[in-house]
Order: sequence, then C-alpha cells, then structure tokens
Amino acid sequence: MNRMDATAWAPAHLLRRLFDAALAAAQPARCVPPHLPTPEEVGAGRLVVIGAGKASAAMAQAVERHWVVDSAGDPACICGLVVTRYGHAVPCERVTIVEAGHPVPDEAGLHAAHRMLQLVEGLRTNDVVLCLMSGGGSALLPLPLEGLTLAHEQAVHRALLASGATISDMNTVRRHLSAIKGGRLAAACHPARVITLLLSDVPGDRPIDIASGPTVADPTTCADALAIVRRYGVDLPQPVLEVLQSGRGESVKPGDPRLARAELRMVATPQMALEAAAALAREAGYAVHILGDALEGEARDVGKVLAGIALQVAERGQPFTSPCVLLSGGETTVTVRGQGRGGRNVECLLAFAIATGGHPRIHALMADTDGVDGLDEIAGAVMGPQTLARAWACGVRPIDALTDNDGHGFFGALGDALLTGPTLTNVNDFRAIGVGLRDPIGGSKA
Repeated sequence: MNRMDATAWAPAHLLRRLFDAALAAAQPARCVPPHLPTPEEVGAGRLVVIGAGKASAAMAQAVERHWVVDSAGDPACICGLVVTRYGHAVPCERVTIVEAGHPVPDEAGLHAAHRMLQLVEGLRTNDVVLCLMSGGGSALLPLPLEGLTLAHEQAVHRALLASGATISDMNTVRRHLSAIKGGRLAAACHPARVITLLLSDVPGDRPIDIASGPTVADPTTCADALAIVRRYGVDLPQPVLEVLQSGRGESVKPGDPRLARAELRMVATPQMALEAAAALAREAGYAVHILGDALEGEARDVGKVLAGIALQVAERGQPFTSPCVLLSGGETTVTVRGQGRGGRNVECLLAFAIATGGHPRIHALMADTDGVDGLDEIAGAVMGPQTLARAWACGVRPIDALTDNDGHGFFGALGDALLTGPTLTNVNDFRAIGVGLRDPIGGSKA
C-alpha cells in the first residue's frame, strides 16, 4: 500500500468512507427502480404517487426518472404528492413536493395530509397508488383525529421525543391518534391497488413502524398505546388521553377488506447499508464484524456496552482479534434530563469515548443516515484516542457534557461534528468502530 493509499485508509478517513458507502447503498436512485411496478401492472389506469418521509422526494424523483415515458419524453400517467422535511426537496415534474416540519409536525404537514386524502378520493379498481414511505413520515404527515388539533399532535410528539420511548412504542401511540396512519391511508385508497415502497429506518424493519404505517394494517390497540403512555410517564393533554381511553382511536386491523389489494415492497434497510460498509472495510484489508442492525436502548448505555466490546478486542483479542472494524445499526433513545439538545448518536459516542478512556487503538464514528441527529442539522461525530485530552485542554469536561445531554456541544467544540447536509435517505443510525486500524505514518496500531 503506497502513501496515498495509506492516507485514504487512515482511521478517520476510513470510517467516513464506510459511512459514505452505507449512504450510497440506500440512495433512492439506486434502490427504488428495481421495485417499481411494471407498465403491465398499472395497465390502463392511473399511477398516483403519494408518500412521506425524509427520503420521499428523492424516491419520487427516482420514480419519475425510471417510469415509462410518453411520446413527449415525460413520465406517463403520473400524478401525485409527497411530503418531506424542510431542505430535503428535489426537483420533480409530475409529483408535487411539499416540505414540512420534523421532528415536530407543523401546518405545512397538516395541509399536505389533507391534500393527500383528497388526491386518493374516488379512485377506481384499475388505478394504482404507489406509496413512498421512509423515516420521518410520522411527523411529516400529521392529521389528528376528530376532536384533536395540530397543537395536540405537536404536544404528543414533543412529549414522546423526550420520554426515552422506543420508536416502536412512539409510533404505537401516534397511530391511535391519527386520521391517516395505521392503515387509514390505504383504506382511503380503496378500491385501487396500493403498492408501498418502504425505506426502513426502524429496528427489525417492521412495516407498521415505518412512518407509523399509513398503508399497513395495525395489530396494536388503543389499550396498547395507553399502556405505553403510562409506562414512560408521558404527560398528554386530556383530550388525547380521552381518545385512547375511549377506544375511538382504533386503527385499521389485519383482515380489513379495504386493505386486500395493498402490498409492501422493502427497498432499503439498515442491514443493506451495513453490508455495503462492510464490503469497503474488507477491501481496505480489515476483518469486519456486524454486531447487529437493530440495537436499541438508552444511547449512553449502548455506548458503554460498545466500549466494553471494543476494549476487550483491543486488550484481549476477544471475541475478535484486531485489527478489525465493528459495525452496528439500530435506533437508540435519549431521555433528555439536562439542558443540552440531545442527539442519540452524539450521546452514544460521547459515552463510548468516556468509557474507552482515550485508548490508543480505538476510533469510532456514529451518525444518523438522514444527516440529522435529534433536533440538529448535524449527522453525528467522530472520535479518536486524543478526543478526551483535546476536550480537557480546551476546558470542556466530557462527563459534564454527557450529564447535560450535550453531545452536540461537546463534539462541536472540538470540531469533530459530522455535517453532511440532507442525505436524501434514511436507514437509521450507523456506527463504525475501528480497533487497531493502520496509521498512515506509523504503520500498524494493532
């Protein structure tokens, strides 16, 4: 390996390249076209494109660019509307792109949800609805049940985000307060055929949890949602509690005939992204171990566990020998108790850095594949053996930052924040840990 190659594979550069490989594998332009319905499937009917999520606009663009064209060279028979996060829109010709608020819903999302239901009114049996769903759709497509308001839905989202609830639990609550989630959107499309393309950002790739399942039958109940609220001590407005207690928020259940013509196609998952990163790490000459694509729990606790594994590898050669790369995905949570801005990846990485104690052979990158970690337009951060020493030298106390849920402030002060801008995809968290990676100057650190 020459010096140029060695620099390219240096620890920090390698971890960033692994992250980029994961993002590339989940780009809609790459993963959507193979799953599009054929012209024969659509037949003489219309193709109505709807959807929501951080990747939905890029997914719609992929549909337009790969669908059949008419004599004028334009996508034929397409109309539709998708809603994405502010800053995540891309140009489309036939599908209207609406930008709205995330992670807290806003008026733009509410208006888009109303328009979407109007768009699918009166469809016929020979029409096909192509629904493009990705992470973030729960907030981007708000439509409160009768008797509730957008303000109620905003309060629910804020309370759930601060509670430490898992994404599955949060979405169970959301589905039972919505007029469009939990299968209700697919029911509104009846009798048309509904094909949903899913870009998964949830542990286990459960369709009902991606954007809270607008086109998916929901086996959970209002009683389940109420139990979750009580378990996490979530303080909800009284009208919201009444909906759950009365049972009038029940969603569309399995076996409902309105969903008989609804089907699901998974186009990208966290596992696919991890495998793409693993392939690149092997190309660089490292053994790779995927620890799991669905790790959950409090971010700081997961960080400590990953640190324990990394230290055991570095010091004992167990359960893996170094040099190696450890990859994982999933979605951790942050119970915000301090004055910081949260961010599950930076909180996990800060806890990891503290627990590894500046070990000379351990590097790590942790980031959200949508480019937004928590409420901040920052994907995540990187750390290395000198991270803690650099923080102390500039007067930043790592343990104080962790206690205050201020991972973003910590890594921002060091210049180690990872900024990508909108990535136009979302396959959950990405974590890469390097143990004993080669140094371009000093050679092997194993």
